Amino acid sequence: MKPYVICLMHSSLDGRTHPSRWRPKGAGTDWFEKVHDELGGDAWVIGRVTGSEFAKGKPYLETSNEKLPRQNWFARRDAETYGVVLDAQGKIGWGRSDIGGDPIVVVLTESVPDSHLVGLRGEGVSYIFAGKSEIDLALALDILARELGVKRLLVEGGGVANGAFLRAGLIDEFNLILSPAIDGARGAPFVFDSSDSDSDHRAPLTAMTLESVRELGGGVLLLRYLIDNDAQAASR
Repeated sequence: MKPYVICLMHSSLDGRTHPSRWRPKGAGTDWFEKVHDELGGDAWVIGRVTGSEFAKGKPYLETSNEKLPRQNWFARRDAETYGVVLDAQGKIGWGRSDIGGDPIVVVLTESVPDSHLVGLRGEGVSYIFAGKSEIDLALALDILARELGVKRLLVEGGGVANGAFLRAGLIDEFNLILSPAIDGARGAPFVFDSSDSDSDHRAPLTAMTLESVRELGGGVLLLRYLIDNDAQAASR
């Protein structure tokens, strides 16, 4: 069964997500973790680029004499919250097994080398397989629900990862922390984005309902939207 999926992001008025670029500076940038905790997910998920920002290690060895089956492997199953990272080709060397106390679970494809699996196991980093060479997000969610009991998942970027969940028709709710600031220049990531290959792939959204608007102070708003997806389009 698919978890209930909430996308949570914090952006400027022009939809950019790097607060260091915003003007005026420091406009409500301390709200993300507070809202994250309020939403109370069993797990949260980020993409490879964002995940790399948390890594402390170097990439693992490129070759290994050990052969490992392409089966899900869990260092822990008893955590209250898991940090899930999409890393299709196994690029991140972690140097840690948790982020902020939440055990890391890496979503891989079967194309990753055995040496990367050896490295993950050596650092106590759990991993699951969801696809041959590209990540099947629906399959990843199903595994997280079945294997780890995840019922409520927070999707928290970056923009390409958010966009992939959106185009797959998997997001049920969108919470946007909107700060009274503007980026106004090229080069910063957006709340939702895509790779070049997905640039013409539209999300199967049929409706977005504004459920609530909450003033957080200092001109910062929390917008909560419920999302309806075309189930048939999302399954294709």
